[in-house]
Amino acid sequence: MSSGADPTRGPDDGGWTRRRFVGALTGVAAVATVAAPAAPGPSAVPSGAVPPTAGPSESASGPPVGGSEPRPLFVGTYASVQGGGKGIGLATYDPESGRVTGTGAVVTGVGDPSYLAPHPNGGTLYAVDEREAGAVTAVRLADDKVLGTRSTGGASPCHLSVHPGGRWLLSANYGSGSVAVHPIDASGALGERTTLVTHSSPAPGPGQQGPHAHQFVTSPDGGHVLAVDLGTDTVYTYLLDESRGTLTAVSQAHTRPGAGPRHLTFHPGGRFAYLANEVDNTVAVCAYDPATGRLTPGDPQPTGTGAGTSYPAQILVTSTGSYAYLANRGHNSLTRYAVEAAGARLRLLDTVPVGGDFPRQIAFSPDERLLFTANQRSGTVSVFHVDGDSGELLLAGEPFASPVAVCAVPL
Repeated sequence: MSSGADPTRGPDDGGWTRRRFVGALTGVAAVATVAAPAAPGPSAVPSGAVPPTAGPSESASGPPVGGSEPRPLFVGTYASVQGGGKGIGLATYDPESGRVTGTGAVVTGVGDPSYLAPHPNGGTLYAVDEREAGAVTAVRLADDKVLGTRSTGGASPCHLSVHPGGRWLLSANYGSGSVAVHPIDASGALGERTTLVTHSSPAPGPGQQGPHAHQFVTSPDGGHVLAVDLGTDTVYTYLLDESRGTLTAVSQAHTRPGAGPRHLTFHPGGRFAYLANEVDNTVAVCAYDPATGRLTPGDPQPTGTGAGTSYPAQILVTSTGSYAYLANRGHNSLTRYAVEAAGARLRLLDTVPVGGDFPRQIAFSPDERLLFTANQRSGTVSVFHVDGDSGELLLAGEPFASPVAVCAVPL
């Protein structure tokens, strides 16, 4: 494998399969501070579910706490791998203790639901089907009924998000390096695709054989949508026509060659964003201009996982803009950063073991008092208590067992 190759992808693109990647790296925490460039100018078993034997197993994530109502937790998986799940796993969690309990049910009808995203109104859950003939599926949460599936027009979609207006679904096709837009009707169901854009330039980065769109999200201003492409070392900014669902290219932000950008998250102030680079094991603070949609990456900085690469997966920032957390798959840890200078700087604080293997995705509970990690290789979901003042993480007991857990969405 060449040094620039993405080790978690399929053999058809020259890398290892993202589903079967094995091997872990270890490292020693480091401390570094890197500033961004200056900011630019101004329930019961539902219909569609399978019996309890196919669902995630039950385990505890800490002692139960009286008086707190359980909340829903949805777990994405791969069904087409040995030991994988049967669909979207259904569980609940206690918002005080972090304890997770399996319901014994699974929503079927999605082949490989490796990434999930809820509608802003909480009525619908959307899932990718990460297969060669890529698709996206809508699930009504009132009864967990599948509302239908639409083609993404590309291969192996690995990410999706809902535009804040609630009318458009954005998805990223990793295998074909393209992004798609689907309309969402009043029921939450999806219409036929309105747009498909393939990243044809620049040329692929070192070790890559084509574009690999990994994420498609909306900026805080709502006026622009950004696509992170690991294969071309580029973040593409588009304008979304909210009446027609079409995309107009605005700008491109380039990382250093071979960085392999994977996941972007914005500071709540809207002028900075944080980019996790999977292949070269770095993060970068990016300046963002809401008026133009232009993103300007700063210098890459360490993840605190030591030498080599640890395949950073996802980065989150708190709604207060005080702390950021990075999931490191090889190191099996979460890196904690202090966010300083109104979002312009990340200061590495420490790394915390996730208590599982290969943390593929992380998510906050709605109140941000808990942080969930989906650990792909151990088939577990870990839950952490988040200290609102210090940002410190405390593991909330034993992880919850769920087959090939690649995404956990707490509502």
